[in-house]
Amino acid sequence: MSMSNLVISPATPNDIPALNLLVNSAYRGDGSRRGWTTEADLLSGIRTTEGSLAELFANHNSLILRYVVDNELLGCVCLELKGDTLYLGMLTVAPDAQAGGIGRQLLEAAEQYARDRQCRAVTMTVIPLRTELLAWYERRGYQRTGIELPFPDDPARFGKPNVPLSFIELTKQITGERVGE
Repeated sequence: MSMSNLVISPATPNDIPALNLLVNSAYRGDGSRRGWTTEADLLSGIRTTEGSLAELFANHNSLILRYVVDNELLGCVCLELKGDTLYLGMLTVAPDAQAGGIGRQLLEAAEQYARDRQCRAVTMTVIPLRTELLAWYERRGYQRTGIELPFPDDPARFGKPNVPLSFIELTKQITGERVGE
C-alpha cells in the first residue's frame, strides 16, 4: 500500500454508495469475519443504509471523514458536534485492511477535529460484549462513564440483535491545544 497517496478528508454525498458498502462489509455478514471488528455474531441484517448516511450529510453538525489510499476507500468515521463534545461513531476499516493502523489514524484525526473546535471531550457508545474493541479504545485513553443505553429497537435501520444488546458510553477529555505544541 503506497502511503504517498493517502488522504484523510471529508466525505461528500457522492461517497454514500461506497461508504454504505464499506460499513456494511466491515460490521455484518461473513465477509466481516475477516476483520476483528465484526458484529456478525451479535447482529443480523445491515449496519447502515444509503438513506441513513444521507441523513448524516444533511445534519450540519455532522461530518464523515474518509480514509482513501490510491483512490480506494479503506476507512471512515462519523463525527457529530454536540455542544462542547464531539460524538464519534461508525469508525470503520475495511476487513482486509484492519490491524494496519488505519483506525488509529482516523481516531487521531477525529480527536484533532475536536481540539480544533475547542471540544472538551470526545464521546462514543460501544456494545459492551465487544470486549476487544473496548480494550482498544481504553488503550487510547477512553474511559467508561458508567452510562448504559438501550440498543435501538429498529431492525430495519440498525440490524436485528441475536442476543440482548445495549451500549455503554466512553469518553476522552480533549484540550484546546494541538498535539505536539
